[in-house]
Amino acid sequence: MVVDHLAWRLNLNDLEDHRYAHLSLRPRVQLGKVSLFSYQLFSHKNDLATMTIRGLLFDKDGTLLDYHETWMDVNWSLARRITGVDDEAALRLMVKGGYEPELDRVRSGTPLAVGTAREIAVCFSPELEGSALENLAADFDRIFTEGARMAAVPVEGLKETLEGLKVAGYHLGIATTDSRAGIDATLGQFEVLDLFEFLAGCDSGHGVKPEPGMVQAFCAAMGLEASEVAVIGDNAHDMTMGSAAGAALLVGVLTGTSNDSDLRPHAHYVLQSIADLPALLLEL
Repeated sequence: MVVDHLAWRLNLNDLEDHRYAHLSLRPRVQLGKVSLFSYQLFSHKNDLATMTIRGLLFDKDGTLLDYHETWMDVNWSLARRITGVDDEAALRLMVKGGYEPELDRVRSGTPLAVGTAREIAVCFSPELEGSALENLAADFDRIFTEGARMAAVPVEGLKETLEGLKVAGYHLGIATTDSRAGIDATLGQFEVLDLFEFLAGCDSGHGVKPEPGMVQAFCAAMGLEASEVAVIGDNAHDMTMGSAAGAALLVGVLTGTSNDSDLRPHAHYVLQSIADLPALLLEL
């Protein structure tokens, strides 16, 4: 579903008002069986018509993989790496990391949602320093890689959607806070990695989200300008990364830890999943 950012508080007659000349507000095609208005914010009215997207840079967890189906058991394994069989202590760590027990979900923007293995290690064991912290982070990275290899669940239509986008001529890339090995471990089994021309993890030398380095590296590798790139992700971190790099299009998806209200202030469009992306791109 594409979520309406502004139409809910603009009367359609207001579209003739010069104050809204910078908005492109149009009826959407039907996506996910729901047809709504959506908007794109640009500095000039004609920017939407002249924008050419050639590169698509995807987040991995929560975007290509269903976050909660893939990572919840792995997150509990991280907590129990520290607490052992003490389930109450493990729960306290999970809550500290962003877990909401009443919803059985991880909250958007929290360490478990967007953090690297090292950042989660710092969250769970802030007293550790030096080699002790680095050893714990390495253990977490191993748990992530091994656990996700067994538990990874792709979003619906993953391969078909990516194949269609590739055939349409888009350059495809991945930018994740997981490690580079984690990309292979989670996605390799779904026969989609050959569709990507660029793979970047938190250890690939391009910085970490929400810094712009992964987008900049994707542009350099593909010979693209940032104005030709769309960033697709499930967290504000992804949108901030894209915005900082000057990406033309920021697309949020609801297959991760964020809901509509989390993404709405940061994304140009919010989709139910990447399965709705081809239809959106056809409109641009």
